[in-house]
Amino acid sequence: MTVVKTKIVRIGNSRGIRIPAVFLKQVAFEEDVEMEVVGQQIIVRAGTPVRAGWEAAFRAMAEAGDDQLLDPAVPTAWDESEWEW
Repeated sequence: MTVVKTKIVRIGNSRGIRIPAVFLKQVAFEEDVEMEVVGQQIIVRAGTPVRAGWEAAFRAMAEAGDDQLLDPAVPTAWDESEWEW
């Protein structure tokens, strides 16, 4: 395990740290990260894509027949006169 000491730097009204490139390569962070405080530690991990798992969830819903509209479709005047397929 590699341990590196670094300084907390001022970034406007906030503070930040510089993450060494070797660490970033090891964890393969992209743009977004998630952070949480656990005890006296700040945990930083790769961000989870916003729609992660949706495809599998929708597939399971379809297989269970749970992907039907709850209310019947009610066309509006706009649907009848303006909408084109």
